Amino acid sequence: MTRLLVAVVHHTDPVARLGEWLVDAGMELDERHVYSGDELPAGLDEHDGLVVLGGPQSALDDEQTSPELAGVRTLLKQALAADFPTLAICLGAQLLAQVGGGQVREGVDGPEVGALLVAKRDAADKDPVFGPLPLSPDVLQFHHDEISLLPTGAVLLASSPMYANQAFRVGRHVYGLQFHIETTPEIVHEWAERDVVGVAASPYDRETICRLSDEAHPYIEETWAPFAARFADLVRAHAARQAA
Repeated sequence: MTRLLVAVVHHTDPVARLGEWLVDAGMELDERHVYSGDELPAGLDEHDGLVVLGGPQSALDDEQTSPELAGVRTLLKQALAADFPTLAICLGAQLLAQVGGGQVREGVDGPEVGALLVAKRDAADKDPVFGPLPLSPDVLQFHHDEISLLPTGAVLLASSPMYANQAFRVGRHVYGLQFHIETTPEIVHEWAERDVVGVAASPYDRETICRLSDEAHPYIEETWAPFAARFADLVRAHAARQAA
C-alpha cells in the first residue's frame, strides 16, 4: 500500500476529511502530531508522499517560538529537492514557500476568514490534479499571514481577490494550498471561537461565519474529495516509477 507521511502541525488542524478521502483512495497514513511531541523522520525514504497541515503558529516564528516547525521545514526542503509528492496546506504551504525561496508576511489586507471561493488560473487547466476542478471552487479560509512571493519556479494555480497566491505547484509533484479543504464544521466552529481577531476582521459575525461554513462543507467535499483521489494517483504513479 502507498504510504503518506502526514505532519499534523497542531492539534486544532487534524487531517480530518482529507485523511478519509486519501484512505478511500488507497493511501496508508502515517500521522505524526509534531506539536504533541511526535518525532518526524529524518528523511522521506520510508514514505511515498508527504502531507503538511496548518495550525495557529506562524511561518514567521523563529525556532525558539515554534521549535516544532524546524523538522517540518527540513522535510519540505527535502521534498522540493527531490520533487517528492507533497500536499502542503495553509501554514504548510507558507512554510513550503519559505523554504523554496519565496516569502511570507503578515497579510497586508488583514486575515482572510470563512467559506469563500478561489479562482483557477489558466495554468491549472493543464495540471493533472487541479485541471478537473471547477473554475471557482469552494474553500475554507482561516489565515492571518500571506504568501507574498511564490517559491522559485512555482506555477500559480489559483488566486482569490484578497490574496493572489492561493495555490501553486513546484516541479511536477509538490503542491501548496493557502486555503483549507480538510475541515469539518466542528473544526471551523472551534477556530471561529478561538480566533477573535480573525473573526473581527471578517464582514460577518462568528455565528454567520459558522453557518456559511456549514453550508459550504458539502460543496467542498464534492469538489475536493476527487482532488484528493487525483493526488493519491499522482503519489502512486511516482512510487511505481521509483520502484521500476
